[in-house]
Amino acid sequence: MMIKGIPGGVTAAAGFQAAHCAAGIKYRGRDDMAMLYSADPCAVAGTFTSNVVKAAPVVWDRRIVQNVKTAQAVVVNAGIANAATGPAGMATCEQTAALAAAALGIPAESVLLGSTGVIGPGLPMDRIAAGVSMMAGTLSGTLEAGTAASRAIMTTDTVNKECAVTFELPAADGTGSVRVTMGGMSKGSGMIHPNMCTMLGYITTDCAVDQALMQRALEDVVRDTFNMISVDGDTSTNDTLLLLANGRAGNAAIASEGAEYAIFREALFTVCRALAVKMAGDGEGATRLIEMRVCGADTKENARKLARSVVSSSLVKAMVFGKDANCGRILCALGYAGVEFDPAVIELYLVGEGETLCFYRDGCVQAFDEDKALEILSEAQVRFRCDMRMGDREATAWGCDLTYDYVKINGDYRS
Repeated sequence: MMIKGIPGGVTAAAGFQAAHCAAGIKYRGRDDMAMLYSADPCAVAGTFTSNVVKAAPVVWDRRIVQNVKTAQAVVVNAGIANAATGPAGMATCEQTAALAAAALGIPAESVLLGSTGVIGPGLPMDRIAAGVSMMAGTLSGTLEAGTAASRAIMTTDTVNKECAVTFELPAADGTGSVRVTMGGMSKGSGMIHPNMCTMLGYITTDCAVDQALMQRALEDVVRDTFNMISVDGDTSTNDTLLLLANGRAGNAAIASEGAEYAIFREALFTVCRALAVKMAGDGEGATRLIEMRVCGADTKENARKLARSVVSSSLVKAMVFGKDANCGRILCALGYAGVEFDPAVIELYLVGEGETLCFYRDGCVQAFDEDKALEILSEAQVRFRCDMRMGDREATAWGCDLTYDYVKINGDYRS
């Protein structure tokens, strides 16, 4: 199957429009609201935070995904999370959806919501209302509009995150194939240790696909993408990942698992992995992306646990920040991952652009070139590989280094 990367994000797929505005919800001098819209009703799938404390928009969106199963618009704000806001927070959701529905001429239950930022304060409804009205009148299907929307949902992110791909599927009229597009955007820089997906993520596609199959694919894909990243070990109250499909591509609808479903799932995996890695590399205060690949595991789940344990370790993160080739930090994180293995048979490597160093083999730390290790640890992406020598399962996790700036950012987050 051929999945081809293209420029763009949430407006790359046919029929999707985006808008952005500076509503002044918390930030000044920058956009802080975004809107996505499809004139055609979309099948919608979603995954949400496993945190017991769930933000009001999470409760709102989950109800729509589980019960309504279709949507046409998404309204997102940055700066205030609308979490721990009680009945007033749900009332804000209802009012926002009603305002967007009236402005767009769609049912309120077709409006999904997203909020990110400080937990506790209520959203200023007058500014939300003004933002919704402004964005409804400036919707655009250009790639630039999608990029601007991806910037508007940022909080402590230093860069926006978007991705788009195309792929071929059989045409609905049986005459050859049609081009299908999928694009997405996400935000997240801190409070990242998902147990469902990302902090906020939105994926759009013009593919015609059964909603139940969309949901299955999304839940499957997040296990090896968004669920395999960690910045700081904190699972947010607002984690939301939504997938909307409006069917505008004209493909024969995917109604069962098979070759077409496999292509769709692979495209979804490609987009989610790209967004997840961008999030991991843009962790608050981060200077380098960490990749941990575990191969030779006995089960896929054990490979996931081992890889994620390493990138979640504060000591491994600090080791990478200090460019200190202390492989004991990695061995320790592997050892407490909750997976039984024989330390005498595993092999651990530091993988550089042009050279790979063996850190550990036959139960012993190996002699290695310290200067070369320093050179590799100075690369923008620091990669480790561990061969468990137990089977043929593997998994990869991503994280970032832990720097002084992380503490500075989060010691003063509310201001």
